[in-house]
Amino acid sequence: MERIDPKQYQQIVFFTGAGMSAESGVPTYRGHGGIWNQYRWEEYACQDAFDADPEKVLKFHELRRAAVLTCTPHPGHAIIAALEEKHQGITVVTQNIDGMHQRAGSRRVIELHGSLWRVRCPRHGISEDTNNTYSRYRCDKCGELLRPDIIWFGDSLNQRVMDEAAAVIRRCDLFVSIGTSGVVYPAAGFPRMAKESNARCIEINPEANEMSLLYGEIIREKAGKVLPELFCEG
Repeated sequence: MERIDPKQYQQIVFFTGAGMSAESGVPTYRGHGGIWNQYRWEEYACQDAFDADPEKVLKFHELRRAAVLTCTPHPGHAIIAALEEKHQGITVVTQNIDGMHQRAGSRRVIELHGSLWRVRCPRHGISEDTNNTYSRYRCDKCGELLRPDIIWFGDSLNQRVMDEAAAVIRRCDLFVSIGTSGVVYPAAGFPRMAKESNARCIEINPEANEMSLLYGEIIREKAGKVLPELFCEG
């Protein structure tokens, strides 16, 4: 595939999933070697588990944070961040909660499933907490328990976040899907949305999936190798 000059596009969306982070060594949640093959999500990743034993759930998420901090963004993350510095119309829409895009330098990141690096008070809302371990388990203002700001099993997606992602995708003229099967709704609707808006649609994924037929161009390689070769920074 010929190199892409981002200046030829008004709005570019990079839609990333678990495969993007897995290249950096971040453990995946599903599939071979996934976290939910070792742990029962019913005990660690739902509101009922948090209500039953909040300390157990918080300590589990501290382990996840520590594991992520041993990993570093790869060249694919870096090229997206570098492109963003030079072109205003670039947005990352990610299913990942690990913050790897931000660590690489990206700032326009829409996180569909929340973030390991934020906590939420039922009274006072969301705040950042970026240490290896949580700086506190209870809100400084009211004493309520703080839960990770993550979409757990059984949670509803944040409609404001989903609307923001949909609006960006409907405006884009280049949609690049990276390391995601994209088969779970509502995120599964994003490639269709981009295609219906006549965006150029590219899939970067070593493995084929059910949504691959939606893409006009497919690259069966890892993002860390392909993205620096595919995009001109100038």
